[in-house]
Amino acid sequence: TEIDWKAYMQEVEGFVNGTLDYTQLKGDTGPLVYPAGFVYVFLGLYYATGRGSDIRLAQYLFAGLYLLNLLLVFRIYCRTNKVPPYVFFFMCCASYRIHSIFVLRLFNDPVAMAILFLAINLFLEEHWSWGCLLFSLAVSVKMNILLFAPGLLFLLLQRFGLLGCIPKLCICALLQVVLGLPFLLVNPVGYLTRSFDLGRQFQFKWTVNWRFLPEEVFQNRVFHAALLLAHLSGLGLFALHRWHSSKENILTLLKDPAKRKPASPHLTVNNILWQASHVCPLNAGAWIVFILFSSNFLGVCCSRSLHYQFYVWYFHTLPYLLWCTPTTKLAHMPKVLLLGVIELCWNTYPSTVCSSLSLHICHGLILLQLWYGTAPSPVSRTPPPSRKPTAMSKKAQ
Repeated sequence: TEIDWKAYMQEVEGFVNGTLDYTQLKGDTGPLVYPAGFVYVFLGLYYATGRGSDIRLAQYLFAGLYLLNLLLVFRIYCRTNKVPPYVFFFMCCASYRIHSIFVLRLFNDPVAMAILFLAINLFLEEHWSWGCLLFSLAVSVKMNILLFAPGLLFLLLQRFGLLGCIPKLCICALLQVVLGLPFLLVNPVGYLTRSFDLGRQFQFKWTVNWRFLPEEVFQNRVFHAALLLAHLSGLGLFALHRWHSSKENILTLLKDPAKRKPASPHLTVNNILWQASHVCPLNAGAWIVFILFSSNFLGVCCSRSLHYQFYVWYFHTLPYLLWCTPTTKLAHMPKVLLLGVIELCWNTYPSTVCSSLSLHICHGLILLQLWYGTAPSPVSRTPPPSRKPTAMSKKAQ
């Protein structure tokens, strides 16, 4: 289980030795393909573990990261108040694969996800600027965090409008420039093509989700384009019909929140709560989390390949995605069963035709219950009551 850790240390060692050309940073597993934030995080681990030699200490540090990650996830779930307590047992104790990703393999994926969950906690506390800063930091550790970006953009537009959204996006962009500056000054094209390579080919032998396809189809660019189209279509449908709850055109999100109808001079959590209540019974925090988690899940479903360490991309979001919709007493057991089957698929090594097909079926069932479980209810779309009487209400009196 030391292969990836040693490769990470070799890549960081090249940076320590003064190599700033990103195309020259390599390890036993190949060239460095992560953004600059990865280099700085693992540089700290490099020095903390005696230049990467004390792997046991690294495992202790990642065990602490695992506990911190759980604490951040539990805090999010407490704010949403949707998932029954017994489900947390499965999240903590029932996933060998997750424990392996954190403590045995020491991947960078858990680091990125822990920072992401910290950012979501900040969003729930209405600290949007700090949240965007942490979100961008998570992206700089691993690019999979960008799967949350469409949902975050929607929330920023809903909360601030286009003009108010721009400073938050600038925070995200500026951090990427600052972190990558040493490499951008030496070889900007090399840094951008290596660290943000969206067209990278994956090896068929490691795929968890597409094993049932012939390898030539798996590697085919037309297949990749079809997955991208499916991803964008899914995001568009959810944005139009599940995330956007107003009768107005979705382009009204570009307006200043104070100029929208119904007028909402303070588009805060209370206004988001009112909008959410017309779509599905979620509180304000749960509505924010629903948009972010569903955005990421759509990306996972349409991924060109899922490797075993990618399980951490959405494992801690699955309970919310399953229980955020109305659940009868009889429906609890099928949802637990879905978690179990997904876990079984990720623990089948190497993946098989059966395990990959089963994983897609489970993903499809979750998408269906998200779509139909959050369908708009036929209620009157009256604005939330204001503390100050409007001119119309005075006239009515």
